[in-house]
Amino acid sequence: MILVDTSVIIDLLQNADNEPTKLFRAILTNGASYGISILTYQEVLQGARSSSEEQQLQEYLKTLKIYTLPSELEFYNQSARFRRELGRKGIVIRNTVDLLIASTAIHYELKLLHNDRDFDLFAEGVKDLRIYQIYP
Repeated sequence: MILVDTSVIIDLLQNADNEPTKLFRAILTNGASYGISILTYQEVLQGARSSSEEQQLQEYLKTLKIYTLPSELEFYNQSARFRRELGRKGIVIRNTVDLLIASTAIHYELKLLHNDRDFDLFAEGVKDLRIYQIYP
């Protein structure tokens, strides 16, 4: 199962032609199981330029499997520990949303498909984050 990050969804919607969107198109073509984080749902919607575009995006996003953030405090404690662990290794994750999306992938044991260097840095420091790619 694959968790698709906001960066890939936005690139796909803008018809970008890069490795992550090629992988995502292959996932769509092959019917592989994938979903998005509830945070990706929100990030994509906040980029809508009109209420009609927002409605179209909602209709599309509602067709996807959406992984919610766990309600257990331990999930958030672990996310904070990841941030501290990465910081001790000199790795800076630029925003909390990326930290929570990566933590969601780890929590649900999903591979993350992304186009955001923060996730590669995260995976260097926290081996539990598995990145979806052609070559492991």
